[in-house]
Amino acid sequence: MELNAYRIMWLFVFFDLPTDTARDRKNASNFRKNLIKDGFSMMQYSVYIRHCASSESADVHEKRVANFVPPKGKITILRVTDKQFERMINIWGDDDEPPAPPPVQLELF
Repeated sequence: MELNAYRIMWLFVFFDLPTDTARDRKNASNFRKNLIKDGFSMMQYSVYIRHCASSESADVHEKRVANFVPPKGKITILRVTDKQFERMINIWGDDDEPPAPPPVQLELF
């Protein structure tokens, strides 16, 4: 199958998790660790992104995120195509360093 910028997906996970108690902080920390274990990268605080080669792959990762959602807090998952993702505009202030480049896409012949 040929890679297509309209078929390749990016998953965004936005979250707002409570950190009032030690238990809440542990749950929030575990949620972030699980996102990283599943291949997500931090884009901003409480915003993580992951490249998926297809819609089917995105389905799998959405289900994984749903499985490790903590009992409290708000989680939003947004799916965009690679074509939409490439149109994103990032603006960094003078003191900020730009994030690491996105992962290299592999095409098999």
